[in-house]
Amino acid sequence: MSSPPIHIGQVLRGRLGNYAIAMKIQETVWFAKSHNDSQVIVKSVTGHLGIENEQDVLKRFRSRAPYRPLIDEIEDPAQPTTIVLKHLDDQLLDASVKKTLNRKEIKYVSRRVLEALSILHKDGYVHTDVKLDNIFINYEEDDGNDDVRFSDVELGDFETLMDLPWNTATNIWSFGTSDFNIFRPKTARPKDEDYRLEMLKSQFRYFGPWPGKIREILDEVTIMSLLKFLGLIPPSTMSPFRYVTEREVVKEDKEFIPKIMQMDWRDRPAAKQLLEDKWFLA
Repeated sequence: MSSPPIHIGQVLRGRLGNYAIAMKIQETVWFAKSHNDSQVIVKSVTGHLGIENEQDVLKRFRSRAPYRPLIDEIEDPAQPTTIVLKHLDDQLLDASVKKTLNRKEIKYVSRRVLEALSILHKDGYVHTDVKLDNIFINYEEDDGNDDVRFSDVELGDFETLMDLPWNTATNIWSFGTSDFNIFRPKTARPKDEDYRLEMLKSQFRYFGPWPGKIREILDEVTIMSLLKFLGLIPPSTMSPFRYVTEREVVKEDKEFIPKIMQMDWRDRPAAKQLLEDKWFLA
């Protein structure tokens, strides 16, 4: 017999403490208050292995990298699998909409995300959804220094897979599209249904077309899908990244970004290599 859905006011009993549900924020995510009155995040879903997968991954990589940590595991009710996560102030998506990230913030976020991916990739795992709203931040207390607004940056939403059908290079592309402001589409807002498609078009305008050698690693169905996608982008709108001026993108960024945004995934550097790039010193 399955347990009834989680509801506001319900008290969940974990291995380490109790948690009172305060507010639903997504279909499977709630704000809650712990027994010591601190705010936490509760995630729970019936009939889906995603939460169990996230629980297992967070336990495996506990304290090894900047991931939003697992705080507790709910024992009552025993089903469905329910986990308690650290609460952070905001998603990077919302923070970047409120105020565009400056270069120091981009580098700070980039290092933290790449550190998380590097450790994940070393063990043969791939994060399936690296994007701005899966990067969580705490704001720095106001000390008069506005260079970097964030005190913590942690990667979350850990549905992961072993290295197929996604691969580690997919995470590198997603990292590049998330951290740099130049790919934000001007025709759609982050909450719009077509936002991700418009962002993909923007990326292709800068870094397309796919090199001919991509046919070595793609089947015909995928190639036909890519050709259909190409039909959505008028050739007159293509804007090769090499022609971007330093007034638009500073020299160091212009050298670093193309290393990440390789259309053929085999040409992209690993997270560990990117962490050693001179860009972080510029």
